Amino acid sequence: MTSLCEGRAPETKGMRMRSHYDYLIVGAGITSAVFAHEAKEAGRSCLVIDRRSHVAGNIYTEEVEGINVHKYGAHIFHTSLRPVWEYVNRFAEFNNYVNSPVAVYKDELYNMPFNMNTFSKMWGVRTPTEARAIIEEQKAACAVDEPKNLEEQALSLVGRDVYEKLVKGYTEKQWGRDCTELPASIIKRLPVRFIYDNNYFNDRWQGIPIGGYTAMVERMLGDTEVLLDTEYRDFIAEHPGIADRVIYCGPIDEYFDYRLGALEYRSLRFESERVECDNWQGNAVVNYTEREVPYTRIIEHKHFEFGTQPVSIITREYPATWERGDEPYYPINDERNGALYAEYAKLAEQEGNVVFAGRLGGYKYYDMDKAIDAAFDVVKAELGVDLRA
Repeated sequence: MTSLCEGRAPETKGMRMRSHYDYLIVGAGITSAVFAHEAKEAGRSCLVIDRRSHVAGNIYTEEVEGINVHKYGAHIFHTSLRPVWEYVNRFAEFNNYVNSPVAVYKDELYNMPFNMNTFSKMWGVRTPTEARAIIEEQKAACAVDEPKNLEEQALSLVGRDVYEKLVKGYTEKQWGRDCTELPASIIKRLPVRFIYDNNYFNDRWQGIPIGGYTAMVERMLGDTEVLLDTEYRDFIAEHPGIADRVIYCGPIDEYFDYRLGALEYRSLRFESERVECDNWQGNAVVNYTEREVPYTRIIEHKHFEFGTQPVSIITREYPATWERGDEPYYPINDERNGALYAEYAKLAEQEGNVVFAGRLGGYKYYDMDKAIDAAFDVVKAELGVDLRA
């Protein structure tokens, strides 16, 4: 394993900006950090700007009471892509955290994902044969041949009990609509495991960077120049031609001043508090699946890194309707937004010196490993460096 790089926090005050760079990188999240690191290694000059007051984008962690708080929701790194795993381990040591959320429905507690522990609690069964028989019986009772909406799709996959208790309310909170009003295509499959296994992911590697994601991203950026609290549109108006090329990781519709209309997202709101105990809920992530409970989950951050602090920090996560100016989280990949993005992508092809990248530049939801893998593609296209070799 490559030894860790000693990075430092990017400077924003007193920085003497050059008059010209090879690359202007818009956004300081994981995609930008990968590209900035590789560009610097290839001898290119880079300037990174971000409208936020910190680097690391949505994976930003902030130390509070010795606990690395995931400020924008839980982020668990998991991947089956060996080149990606080896790459991130150049910048951080990962612990052995395994994501094993639990779900609360009324006064009942269930293991996630749907596995034999879930079914044993729900129906009192012990064997996979018993659990499979109940699910198949419930699926048959729903008699859904061609699902017309998300509810029918879920019923055809897992039956009524699992749907009603663990899917329906949570999904309706996430999307702000009844399941009968959501397209069936949102759920392609619902993973059902007929084994006693609470590991949420099936990937080969999984963990949390010791010391938090912010430190990892800072090591990637190294001594690359970074300007925070900086809006791209204002900056480029003041410094036209500052770079030969732009790696743009902001919202693609915003780049074009929404000339075709705004792409839609779901947003999130977070409420954090310090609690005066060393272990508040006994698990890093607890989902709340009733629609009547306004938040979707509570995160207790110390458990991501097996913390032993005498106090704890918890965060309630609330889904929110997105409006222009709000932080975009999840793209709404329906027919209307898909068609609109395709039109913006055509405009993007005409921007000769601008590369649109990342989740916002490409209007995609990425797991972290997929974002890094996509960044590898940009690195290869721009710098001729194959990080998968």
